Amino acid sequence: MLVPFEYQSKLVGCMHKWIGQDNDQHGRMSLYSFSWLHGASFSKEGLTFLQGAQMFISFHDESVIRKVIKSILNDPEMFCGLSVKEVDLVETPDFSRQEVFQCASPIFIKRTDENGKEHQYNFNDAISNECLKETLLSKMKLAGIDQDSEFNIRFDNSYANKRLKLVHYHGIGNKASICPVIIQGSPEIKEFAWNVGIGNCTGIGFGSIY
Repeated sequence: MLVPFEYQSKLVGCMHKWIGQDNDQHGRMSLYSFSWLHGASFSKEGLTFLQGAQMFISFHDESVIRKVIKSILNDPEMFCGLSVKEVDLVETPDFSRQEVFQCASPIFIKRTDENGKEHQYNFNDAISNECLKETLLSKMKLAGIDQDSEFNIRFDNSYANKRLKLVHYHGIGNKASICPVIIQGSPEIKEFAWNVGIGNCTGIGFGSIY
């Protein structure tokens, strides 16, 4: 069965179903992230997953991910004929030497100015690295994680294949970045970023990294 190119809202619906409406993850800054579906074959009409699709979900709070796994196993149906067949619980990698992280979903950055107007930024904008750092610091504060003196985050603009992707979500066009990021700091900070994602709107499928 064909999956539409813009399936993100359907994937978000699955996440809300699996997290559960009574979960405290709703209605606050998201301390989780999830990738888009990988393994697709492309046609003019849409996407097909002849060999199945893969994705991953990451939470800062390990107790939440275990509840989500249980929910997935109890209700594995997704959309467009997709259904979860297998769930693997992956241990946190050793990030002591890793600084470059790839995108598992596009990174989205937005800010609202003093007049209430929203602006979107990407790897072409000088302010973007500051925004990435600001958002991750806010999430670290919420989670009770201390900043270290070496902490920094920025787009890897030396990457030759970086590109922009226009993503429509609920009728709104969002210009997001597909570009690796460089994260410097303690392994704990890198692990946190790996779990909660980078940039804005990680709770609706942006900013997942690996």
